[in-house]
Amino acid sequence: MSVDPQLEFVVRTVAETAVEKEQEFGDLDAVVGDGDFGYSLARGFEIVVAEWDDLDRSSSAVFLQKVALTISKRVGGTSGPIWGTAFLRASAAVKDVDQLSSDHAVAMLRAAAEGIKKRGNSDLGDKTLLDALIPMTDAIETALAGPDTVSGAELARTAATAARTAADATSTMIAKRGRASYTGERSIGSPDAGAVAVAVLAERVADRWPDSA
Repeated sequence: MSVDPQLEFVVRTVAETAVEKEQEFGDLDAVVGDGDFGYSLARGFEIVVAEWDDLDRSSSAVFLQKVALTISKRVGGTSGPIWGTAFLRASAAVKDVDQLSSDHAVAMLRAAAEGIKKRGNSDLGDKTLLDALIPMTDAIETALAGPDTVSGAELARTAATAARTAADATSTMIAKRGRASYTGERSIGSPDAGAVAVAVLAERVADRWPDSA
């Protein structure tokens, strides 16, 4: 067993983009939150990038587990437990799986979302990253259920489009979790930083998707 190359590509892209977009994510969070989201996320993923060559690649599950532990140890605030849990649950979803498929991608995303729900005591509609992650996963699953074969690049673009639409829609919501929830109705009018981050990360994955994948 070894780590799936497409999974490795996605994680690497997510890590690099999280570091690159530190200021952008922080500015979004500062509108109604405490502004540390971009900083926290970047601190965790920059370690993932720095230790990239040394991560255990004996299987996709082990690889995701190592990423989860790195994030959990390095990211402060609520972001560490939330994102660490997401990767850890994704790892558990493909335990003992030798060759990943598109259906496994859906399973990993579903598991990540369920982990975030429990860890953050949140759900769809609470104006969190779940409001982009879950619709994005739904869109992937719907595309896979269609009669036509869908390529990895097409799935990545479908995911990015769905995530962006869903993230933009959080502007109309009242925040019910995190620091932003303290602002009540004042949280209406700006998108959730976590949801936007999911969209940005998905868009970067789609933009960078290798032609051969």
